[in-house]
Amino acid sequence: MRILVTGGAGYIGSHTVRMLEKEDHRVIVYDNLIKGHHESVKNSCFVEGDLFDTKLLKETMEQYKIEAVVHFAAYSLVGESMENPQLYYHNNVNGTLNLLNVMQECGINKLVFSSTAAVYGEPELIPIDESARKEPTNVYGRTKLIMENAMADYAKAYGLKYIALRYFNACGADEHGDIGEDHTPESHLIPLVLQTCLGKRDAIKIFGDDYPTEDGTCIRDYIHVNDLAKAHILSLKALFKGAESAVYNLGNGNGFSVKEIIETAEKVTGITIKKEITPRRAGDPAILIASSEKIKKELGWQPEYTDVEKVIASAWKWHQNHPNGFVEG
Repeated sequence: MRILVTGGAGYIGSHTVRMLEKEDHRVIVYDNLIKGHHESVKNSCFVEGDLFDTKLLKETMEQYKIEAVVHFAAYSLVGESMENPQLYYHNNVNGTLNLLNVMQECGINKLVFSSTAAVYGEPELIPIDESARKEPTNVYGRTKLIMENAMADYAKAYGLKYIALRYFNACGADEHGDIGEDHTPESHLIPLVLQTCLGKRDAIKIFGDDYPTEDGTCIRDYIHVNDLAKAHILSLKALFKGAESAVYNLGNGNGFSVKEIIETAEKVTGITIKKEITPRRAGDPAILIASSEKIKKELGWQPEYTDVEKVIASAWKWHQNHPNGFVEG
């Protein structure tokens, strides 16, 4: 397969690129490096480009005879999306529409789309399956849902074949410890906890300990980045075999509380972590757990990293090797 990976120098993108290359697919990474890191794909074919550069995007697709696109390029910070919705609607929605239009011009009709569990908003039932009500509580989730709807319309009108993957909490790192999670600012729990272990933060903040859960803290479904990468490749293969467009959840189906994650990190690192209880954040549901039965049944996907201790250990290896992220390369 000849695959264009937009946002391929980002966290999930770079892990997917590595897995695709291990399977000997021809991969072209297309990234503007605003959020991504060239170091994470230093041995890959790389094009520094923006989704709004229609000419370069089209030239890249034609030059490399692209057959399908995996689309990661998007802004994804929930708080930032609420503070600056213009940025998110412009980049995530308009950028993706431009990509779809260029694909159409180039005769490319296969797309795997990076979506999010944020499309669901406050869940009515746990675990959450793909048919659950979709009422995003933040701009980021709304932009992803808009694009899912746009892809469905393009599928009906123009023959686009797409698979949208709704991630729950991505985490972990490649076992080699040379690529991993490096966001600025960092907003994900596991890297924040491990930064505390490295002395880069005085304490880890726990936003609320009075939720209706066993230990009072929020419960989330954590899914290893390599399991996510595998799902993208299975989705590509399904599209090449003629699969119909579809939407799938990606999670472990198991929930871990904030306190459980911190305790496991203490066990993995051997470091006692200072904790600071702060008020709840608005809009944080008590429990978010995915049902991934649909993708297991239809595409044969099975998460390999179901032990949260191993997940955190993989992330810890990355953070130990790169305490300042890719700055130290």
